[in-house]
This record gives sequence, structure tokens and C-alpha cells, in this order.
Amino acid sequence: MPSKLSEAGVKKLKPRASNYIEFDTTLPGFGVVVTPKGVKSYCITYRTASGRQRRYTIGRSPTWTTTGARKAAQELLHRVGLGEDPQGGRAEARGGETVAGLAERYIEKHLPKKRPRSQREDRDMLRLHILPALRTMKVRDVDKEAVDALHRKITKAGKLTRANSVLRLLSKMFSLSVRWKMREDNPCKGVEKNHEEPRGRYLKKAEIERLWQALDGERDTESVGVVLLAMLTGARLSEITKATWSQFDLEDGVWTKPSSHTKQKSTHRAPLAPRALAMLQAMREDNPHETMLFPVRGKIGTVRPAWERVRAAAKLDDVRFHDLRHSFASLLAGDGASLLVIGKLLGHTQEKTTARYASLADKPLRDAVARVGDRVGGDQ
Repeated sequence: MPSKLSEAGVKKLKPRASNYIEFDTTLPGFGVVVTPKGVKSYCITYRTASGRQRRYTIGRSPTWTTTGARKAAQELLHRVGLGEDPQGGRAEARGGETVAGLAERYIEKHLPKKRPRSQREDRDMLRLHILPALRTMKVRDVDKEAVDALHRKITKAGKLTRANSVLRLLSKMFSLSVRWKMREDNPCKGVEKNHEEPRGRYLKKAEIERLWQALDGERDTESVGVVLLAMLTGARLSEITKATWSQFDLEDGVWTKPSSHTKQKSTHRAPLAPRALAMLQAMREDNPHETMLFPVRGKIGTVRPAWERVRAAAKLDDVRFHDLRHSFASLLAGDGASLLVIGKLLGHTQEKTTARYASLADKPLRDAVARVGDRVGGDQ
């Protein structure tokens, strides 16, 4: 039952599947928002003179006490009664924030949603490029010319790809600034990106054979298993190092990757090749009570020393671990698999992600021209 909000009562509020507000019974409009993660923020809800419903956030608990928040709510609601719109005034004031303020808001609100590596890259781009150039500019005053000038400066330094990455980050920040009522448009739209050739290193047959030989001589057998599973499934390194035995159905030969482990944040069900299945069955027989597939190599960095030794032994200095995934896809394409099938096996959710392999899927074309050649040559 709703009651007067108190410090003890707010502490007892439990998170639910979605945001909800616990209202105070003695001060209409005053309440506390509770998020699914358990964050609690005091607020007021009210209607403007034009009838629009608004919510104004006072501050988080426990930084704000219930008593302090109630007092602030009383003052704010009094201003509402006089015809003011606190939230509207706040939105108008945001237009005066600097890019430094927008960066802080981005780091607080959006950055935690990204993967650790992406977070580090964003922080580096903010520190090295965006803030030195735009820190003191008002968000509302940044125009296309300012963004284009920054992009060209990084490009002239010979960092074409980094210039594009900075542009993408800025575009996301200003897209959020529109949502946060800091400005009405995104000044990054229309700024021309540098052309980027997609990096695609695919292992040839002789290189695959050298890699197999190098793996036979590697003493770190668990890292060898990681590399072999990458070659046989096309899985990402993080998917392999996080894998648990509960994800595998060794009877049906299926690996079901949970959404928390995939880049697309969606569950991916992938059939296993007979060779991969045989390897996994042997591993399970050796470790019947283990939870993790690779308990020692459960972190990405621990595989690197063995991978560097294997790569050097196979004379594949320009090959990255992720190129094993590209090679898996290239072998599928070369064997006539459609882009739809390749995308399904790799767990792609967008066709354009798989499109990079289109130039490799030429087996049907070769078969077709061979048939034409046979007919021209008189064979039926």
C-alpha cells in the first residue's frame, strides 16, 4: 500500500522487471523511481499549464535523503503552481552545456552499455581527439564545419580509420544530445567519411596445413583446443573462452551460445562439424565434472602467448586470431554455401555483415561456366 515516503521505506523498495514509481501519500506528485537495476531517484510528476505531463528528477538516493528530496519537491511543486515548468527550464539550460558536459553525460549514461574494449576505445577518442578540439564549445553551437574540420585534421595525420571512428562516436553523442533535448539536430550528418577497405585475411590451403602442423607441436594443449574450435566453428575468441559445457548438446551436435556471450546480443544456435564434435566429446570424457570448456584459458589474454608461438611456427605473421573466423567463412563460401547459410553459422543478424564474403562465393559461378564450357566443347 502507498504510504508516506521515508528513508527506511525507500531502502526496502525492491527492483522489478521495469521502472516503477512509488508515490508519497502526503505530497501529491512526489515519488521515487526504482529501476530494474535497483537505482532509486526522487522525482516529481506534474502537468504544465498547457496540460503536458512532465517528470522532473531531483536526485538519487542515498545522495539525496528523503527529507531533503521532499523539501525540494515542495519548492518545485510550488513553482509549478505558479505556472513554471521546471523540466522545460532544465531542457532549455542544457542547450548551454559544453561538449565536455555532453561527454560526461555520454560516459555516465551510454558508455556502460558497451563492451569493455569499446569503452576503452571511446575514452581514448574522447581524451585524444574530441575534447582537445571541442571541449569548451557549446553543444548547440557545434556545426557541421567544426565536425568536418576535426575529421580532416585526424585524416591528415594519416589516421584515416581513426578519423572515421571519431566521427561515428561524435555522431552517437550528438544523436543522444537530440534525445536529451540539448539541441535539435545532429551536426555529424553529411560529413563525408574516409573510404575504408574492409580487412579480410583468409588462410589458404597450404597455410591451414602449416597451422595444423604448428598446433601439433604446441605444448599448451588447452590453448590449442581454443584455436582448433575457432577453426572448426568460426566462433569468436570471447565466445570460446566464456563457453560452458551447459551450452553444448553433444548428442545432437549443437552449440547454443547465450545472448550475453554474442556480439549481436542474441542467442545463436550453431551445429557442430563432426570433427569439432569428436574433439569436444573427447574433452568431456577427460573432464566430466568441469563447468568451463577451457577453465585455465577462460580469459582472452591467456591464449595470446600460445597463439603467438603457433603463428610464428606456421609463418603466419600477418594473421590475427579473428582471421580464423574469416577463413571459416571463406571455406564455406568456396564450397558453395550461400550467404544466408554463412550468416546463420556465424551468427550474423544483418545481411550486410555477411556481404563481405560475397566475392568468395564463386563456386556456383565456376560450376555454371564449366557447364557452358562443356556444351561449347560438344559435351552434353
